[in-house]
Amino acid sequence: MASTSMRFAAYDRYGDAGVLHETTGPRPTAGAGEVLVRVRAVSVNGGELSMRAGHLRPLTGNRFPKRVGVDLAGEVVEPGSSRFAVGDRVWGLLGRRTGTAAEYVAVAADRLDHLPDGVDFASAVALLAGTTAITAFRDKAALAPGERLLVRGATGGVGYVAVQLGKEMGAHVTGLASAANLDLAKELGADEAIDYRAPGDLGRFDVVLDTVGTGMPAFHRLLTPRGRMVAISFDTAHLARSVGWIAAHSLRRTRPVYAFSGSPRSPLLAELGRLVRTGAVRPKVDRVFPLAEIADAHRALENGGVRGKIVVEI
Repeated sequence: MASTSMRFAAYDRYGDAGVLHETTGPRPTAGAGEVLVRVRAVSVNGGELSMRAGHLRPLTGNRFPKRVGVDLAGEVVEPGSSRFAVGDRVWGLLGRRTGTAAEYVAVAADRLDHLPDGVDFASAVALLAGTTAITAFRDKAALAPGERLLVRGATGGVGYVAVQLGKEMGAHVTGLASAANLDLAKELGADEAIDYRAPGDLGRFDVVLDTVGTGMPAFHRLLTPRGRMVAISFDTAHLARSVGWIAAHSLRRTRPVYAFSGSPRSPLLAELGRLVRTGAVRPKVDRVFPLAEIADAHRALENGGVRGKIVVEI
């Protein structure tokens, strides 16, 4: 008889990575319009670190336990949709909730798509940040061929895919990264790879993608008169100020700042799959941890210098 319990990661209070632990609980069942997935891999994302540390407490509240994981790659157990069959390899994201760092998760069918052939589960979750990059460049900034693009955090979890996508869309890409990671930025396709600690005169840009969050006004000043900035991170140490600055600039007609909360659905996943199949974007997995070591996975991201994605296999 199949077990009705499962392993998952959670924390019972805000704090450093040490509050994370593996525990057990009831295995979910798929509701109407949902697919039950046996999760094989998830990635660690910067926003989760801020939530776990309590920096977003006004938004996340004080109810515990809280779970982690926003993306997944795995196999269908209960289809719940004519699009899928038992055993199908799928990938997707929950949207605006967490909890994929678990053996099983029930996901709305329209937040999943079939995993491209030949892509393993760890590589799949390392690529899912591409949905953020597509939204940033295609839907928000309307990045055009020949434009100058600056990517802050060019070798991080979102930045490494953004550099590749920017080149695919015909932009001239400048990547800011640590000195130790400039080689990777160039390998990913950046036309220029510059040490963020000593950037010098960077010039002007049509689009700036900010994956870092701190010091955004300085990079906003690098925009051309028709330039656009997309901010996908916040300065959590000064959250109200950071959000207020972004909100004020989002209303401007010149040099606007766009921010969004990613909630990708199947068509966006299908577009990412197309880019993966053509080779336009390639995965970069920094390190892989088992679920029991998820605290170490969070520490690895917090320590910085990451080259691609930190992945947790389940």
